[in-house]
Amino acid sequence: MSQKVGKLENKISSSSASKLLVICVDRDNDVGEKTGISTPVVGRDACIEAAQRLALEDPEDADSNSIFSAIKTYEDLISKGYVAQVITVTGVKNRGVQADEKIASEIKSVLQTFSANGAVIISDGEDDESVIPVIQNVLPVISVQRVVMKVSRSVEYSYAVFGKYLKMIAYDSKYSKFFLGVPGILLLIGGIATVFGYTAEIFAILVSILGGAFLIRAFDIDRAWSHWTKPTPSGFIRMFTVITGIIFILSSISAGVIAVDTSLIGSETQMINIISNKVIIGQFFAGALPILWIGIGAIFGGILLSNWLGGIHRRISDTLRLIVLVALYPTVSQFTNILINDESSFTLIIPLLIGFAVTLVSATILFKKFRKHKDEELLSD
Repeated sequence: MSQKVGKLENKISSSSASKLLVICVDRDNDVGEKTGISTPVVGRDACIEAAQRLALEDPEDADSNSIFSAIKTYEDLISKGYVAQVITVTGVKNRGVQADEKIASEIKSVLQTFSANGAVIISDGEDDESVIPVIQNVLPVISVQRVVMKVSRSVEYSYAVFGKYLKMIAYDSKYSKFFLGVPGILLLIGGIATVFGYTAEIFAILVSILGGAFLIRAFDIDRAWSHWTKPTPSGFIRMFTVITGIIFILSSISAGVIAVDTSLIGSETQMINIISNKVIIGQFFAGALPILWIGIGAIFGGILLSNWLGGIHRRISDTLRLIVLVALYPTVSQFTNILINDESSFTLIIPLLIGFAVTLVSATILFKKFRKHKDEELLSD
């Protein structure tokens, strides 16, 4: 006697069931859909025929193995002297409530001719076993036997999950444009470069493209850009001011370079000496600072304008951001004077305190305005 049959006998002997119904459950109706056989399939010979036809139609379907397992369980019970019958019941293709109702109805129809008082459920997975509470309302369930193929169940699940993610990568635009689009661009550029003999030069370009793609995805730059460029008035304002701000910020580099005294830079001066020369750095930032601040202010101003209809709280935050930018300008400007003219660092204290006071007063006024606005809304409600 096998261990499985022994366990089954122990369960049956511990119960009061005298007539057993061995039920093979096919909740998604593969038997009916693929073979055209109407269910319930009652009896050993009828179940063998159904299993054979299903195996011929789809050799990879595990339900045929479940039916054969139910037949073997039935024969084991008969050989041990039990009164038993074997059946195959099915639901519907889309599963759900209709499938459960159909399975319960088929079992009730069988019980009209075979008055069993206990059931042994045979299934090939958790989906079929989910119908057990439904069967228990019709007939007491004595045992549940799961049919596991010789292939590891974990491997089967892994293939299923892997296939699901492959399908998402291939057909879901949210994922395909990154996981397929970026490698596709890299392979295309690499192939063209190889044909024309620019393999070494193109490597740097491919690495740069890949690094840029990683940065864009890591910081959600693509989503932010799509949000900022929506075809709405606020979207166009954001797009215009961001592009303008970026142009000003890039132009500030040129302005900083022009402001540097060329006499401080010899023809053989190394880059490390240029970077470590505080006068050169101070002149660079002094020249770049106005244009740089205009560029950043353009971006912050665009955010303020685009959020003008987004509520008083967002307008207050955007306004305060611009005020902080203006309040910081004297401090940063004085820092460049320290680098150029070798002034004392204590000269930063006055502009820093003034900027802090302006920020504090502005924040207090704006948030009082916000609180007043909220109180007026509550009174109006």
